[in-house]
Order: sequence, then structure tokens, then C-alpha cells
Amino acid sequence: MAMAKCWSLALVVLCISLNHSVHAAADNNKNNNNTGGLGASFIFGDSLVDAGNNNYLPTLSRANIPPNGIDFTASGGNPTGRFTNGRTIGDIVGEELGIPNYAVPYLAPNSTGNAILYGVNYASGGGGIMNATGRIFVNRLGLDIQIDFFNNTRKQFDKLLGPSKAKDYISRRSIFSITIGANDFLNNYLLPVLSIGARISETPDGFVDDMIDHLRNQLTRLYQLDARKFVIGNVGPIGCIPYQKTINQLDENECVDLANKLAMQYNGKLKDLLTELNGKLPGATFVHANVYDLVLELIINYQKYGFTTASKACCGNGGQFAGIIPCGPTSSMCNDREKHVFWDPYHPSEAANVIIARQLLYGSTKYISPMNLKQLRYL
Repeated sequence: MAMAKCWSLALVVLCISLNHSVHAAADNNKNNNNTGGLGASFIFGDSLVDAGNNNYLPTLSRANIPPNGIDFTASGGNPTGRFTNGRTIGDIVGEELGIPNYAVPYLAPNSTGNAILYGVNYASGGGGIMNATGRIFVNRLGLDIQIDFFNNTRKQFDKLLGPSKAKDYISRRSIFSITIGANDFLNNYLLPVLSIGARISETPDGFVDDMIDHLRNQLTRLYQLDARKFVIGNVGPIGCIPYQKTINQLDENECVDLANKLAMQYNGKLKDLLTELNGKLPGATFVHANVYDLVLELIINYQKYGFTTASKACCGNGGQFAGIIPCGPTSSMCNDREKHVFWDPYHPSEAANVIIARQLLYGSTKYISPMNLKQLRYL
């Protein structure tokens, strides 16, 4: 994630085609049979799900440097722009659903033609719901811009499949995942110095209300572009990441109270918003991922899940929890990466991502409701 980045879940479903008729549709603009399979995965969000878009931006928020990606088999252990040691939650979910390859980053040169039938990833490290979020990184793609880019993709689908089949493919067979919100706190409202003016002029209630108003408009805009199946993750316990523990000089079992309270305040209003949109937008299904409770369970009971620490970053430098300097070539790196909940000061390890992804795929309504991702696929 762009420096301070959250645990807001990265909930994302990569596309899956159940048979070769989808490819034939792209090649011949016909034979697009409705088999009930998932069409494409459209991924929006921040560095928790960025698969390389920031590689193509002049930005301070990048992960295309080693040792990021050291355990990512598809690249031979080379960095791809993912802000973790291996696969993101979205990568793992896609594999569980049987997808043959990953959703292509929108800014990548190969994000054209048949490649987009599997889905497109618009996520950007440092991005947020509010346009001012992440400005410390110079460049990033906020959610408004990400939706602008999807509008371009939507037109490409019309050319590939024809308007009628494209609308069906997108509205009935594709999933839209949004993993965003933590940066609006960590790299906006709570950011030292730069956010002081905002905090003086706007109360926490006012800022959260602005976030919800913006998100309502953004989700409605996607709906108007034929999105119907949505998965929205709430903001995780951002006060418990190594970065926050380090800069606030906390003990291992402590978390930053203000950051977590803001996350919970936003989360309550997000749940209300999704209920509102489920009743207001005909034909739409908004699935709510309770990332906060899911990740907090992993942090509190880390030993139960086979980890040795949920406080210290595997890759990073600075302070008791290696939580100040982002992961890079000069960083200290642990030897037991699979035993750390956090890969770097801000992002989960692949081992943690596997546990989270499986809860989203097969878990109960305690963490994902009104249905899990496996059920949403067949809706």
C-alpha cells in the first residue's frame, strides 16, 4: 500500500469463464452462451488490491521493487507492483474459483482485447474515496478516476461482444469489488501536519458523512454503467497495523484507539448505505464484507492460525515493529514469512491473505453477508 495503508479488506473476485464460448464471443462477436458462469472481475480500490497500476504512474507509492513479490510464483519471485510478498486476496479468490489468469491492471499495455474478458484491475496504491486522499504520494488513482477508466472499458466491451451481449455479460455475470476507505483516514484525515487544517474545519462525523456521500454517488455511477453484483469491504482495524503501533510507540497488544474508532464509525454508516442501495437500485446486490471483525480476529488470535506475530512487519525498518520505513531492497526481512500476519508496515502477508480469502469465499454471514463469494458467483 502506499505508505500508510490499511487492512481494509481487499475483497476482490477475479473473473472466471466456465467454457470457451466467452473467448469465441470475443473473437467472432457471437456464440456468447449464458452458462451461468462468472464473466469478469472488475477490481477497484487501493494498494491492498493494486496489481501493478502504480508501476505506470510517477508516484511515491510503488511496490515494483524487491523483495516485494518474492513468493509470487507467477512472476518467478520478481516484483509485479503488488504490495505483498505473494498473492493478494483477489489473486487467491480467483484461483479458488478456477480462473486461469489474473485481472489485468488497467494501465498495463496488455489491457486490451480478449484480456479484459477476465476482468480489469483499476486499484491504485494511495487511492481513496475522496479525491484529496493520498496527495502525499504525488500521483495515485482515486475512486472517481478509477470509475472514469471503467467507463472506457465498458465501451471496449460493446465493441468486443456487441452492446446487447456486453450488457448481459457485465450486469448478470460479472462482479465488482471495491476495497477502499482506509487511506481516507491514514493518508488524509489522520495524516500528520497535512491534515491539521481539515481536522480543524471538519469534525470526524462530518468527514465520515462526506465519505459516505461520495461513495453513494460512486456506486450509483457504476450501477448506471450496468454493474449489478457488488462486493464492498469495510475498513479494517487500521489502528493495529505495525506502522500505527510504531509511530505511536505502543506495546505489542495495543492499538491506536482514534484510528479504530474512526474505522468503526465509517463501517456502521457503510452498512446502512449498502442496505439503502439494495432497496433503492433495482436488480442490484450489494454484499458487505466485515473486514474489521475478520482481521481483528486474526490479529488477536494469531497463534491459533499458525502465526508467531501479528505486530511486527516481516519486511521493513524502524522501531520495535519494523513499522516506519516501507519494504524495499535495503529493508530487513524475516526468514519465516509464513509466520507473520503483516508483510510490511501496512499490508498483510500472503499467508494472512489465504485465511482471509477463504473466509470471504466460504464463510458465514458473520464476516460476509447476505452471502459469501462462492454463493454470489452463482446468483
